[in-house]
Amino acid sequence: MERHDQIIELLKRIEQNQERALQTQEKHLALAQAQLERSNKSIGESIELQRVSVKRQAEVRNIALPMSLSCCCF
Repeated sequence: MERHDQIIELLKRIEQNQERALQTQEKHLALAQAQLERSNKSIGESIELQRVSVKRQAEVRNIALPMSLSCCCF
């Protein structure tokens, strides 16, 4: 009977270790998902800033270039 009890105790410890490992994995997954969300937000903000920059460059080109050409011609 003692051998049987040892096996049961060993199986219980294995189960506890697996539960702890699963909890750790769940925490890591949550952290990774949060990081992914932050990264996606940062990428979205970066893309929007680039769009604004391109738009401003186009506005400057459309205003400054004709002005500089008209100044050179007169």
